[in-house]
Amino acid sequence: MELLELIKEKASEYKEEVISIRRYLHQNPELSFEEYNTSKYVCSKLDEIGIDYQSGVVNTGIVALIKGNNPSYKTVALRADLDALPITEENDIPYKSNNVGVMHACGHDVHTSSLLGVAKILTEIKDQFEGTVKLIFQPGEERLPGGASLMIKEGVLENPSPNTIIGQHVYPQLEVGKVGFKSGMYMASTDELFMTVKGKGGHAALPHLNVDPVLITAHILTSLQQIVSRMSHPTAPTVLSFGKIIGNGATNIIPDKVELEGTFRAMDEEWRTKAHIKMKKMAKTIAESMGGECEFKILKGYPFLVNDEATTNKAKLAAIDFLGKENVIDLDLRMTAEDFAYFSQMRPSCFYRLGIKNEEKKINSGLHTSTFNIDENALEIAIGLMAWITLNELKN
Repeated sequence: MELLELIKEKASEYKEEVISIRRYLHQNPELSFEEYNTSKYVCSKLDEIGIDYQSGVVNTGIVALIKGNNPSYKTVALRADLDALPITEENDIPYKSNNVGVMHACGHDVHTSSLLGVAKILTEIKDQFEGTVKLIFQPGEERLPGGASLMIKEGVLENPSPNTIIGQHVYPQLEVGKVGFKSGMYMASTDELFMTVKGKGGHAALPHLNVDPVLITAHILTSLQQIVSRMSHPTAPTVLSFGKIIGNGATNIIPDKVELEGTFRAMDEEWRTKAHIKMKKMAKTIAESMGGECEFKILKGYPFLVNDEATTNKAKLAAIDFLGKENVIDLDLRMTAEDFAYFSQMRPSCFYRLGIKNEEKKINSGLHTSTFNIDENALEIAIGLMAWITLNELKN
């Protein structure tokens, strides 16, 4: 039997087992850097498969090795993330989250269960490939500073050092049965913004006696959009958004301060640094000119994610072999962010997308929503395709 057909056969054989693993993980989600039970569960599955591993990396992370013939020939790393989000699930499903207020709303249960399925397939055929496959089960993707950066600091890219790194992520805009790729720049850097505008509160009917932080904030928010519309270069995509504003006054009360939280996304590191300086200076200057003050804190987050052209093209061709050309699409640039970006900055990488949508089953909710779910037929594709991409990457 040809290797491609063998991979497809094993993916079909293990589909139900991987669905069961995914449902267990979905029912028992844990927040970033708190994935202790998740980690123990993954270790138990690796024990069942018979794979050597190191647990306790960044507390809850796991690194495992599958050694084929001539293990030192080449190493390919595969990464999955373990953590869930602080969201209360609203799905009416048998495997609904048991942890109120915590939910796998970004598909990390899919990523982890898929990697376990890939591990099982590759372990069973390890006498048919040369090299080593490094499995990275990573904590804390959803929370700064990002588990990827911490695992790198603890040496995850050493002993052995991977030649390439592959990651997959669910994509609710894409129908089940399809996958997507994009070489080069793919996802943005991300920074968290925390701003406090201070004034002098008082009676809203006597504004001349106050320094209104609400009005100051309005001027700052409007002016800051110049960073995007007038200061960024057209070839450097930029997003600046504020999603949280708290001014605890009332209809007739001007508050003493307004607190804001937002995000800044970019795809150029030099521009990113300049924009940080411009935002702080603009906000503080406007506040001072209106009699107030502004504290502006920026937590620098993940870098931009870049897919290595050669690695991505090879993975895309493998996907065409596995699924057919009609089921492999080209992805657009995204201003969302992923801490896989740290890996992509360190080694040639490919981060691709797995279609999970099924309109007939009304499975179409976006990531980070309380009704997010997947068509579980995607899991057979997930494990088979990643195994096939890995084997192709090991060839040369």
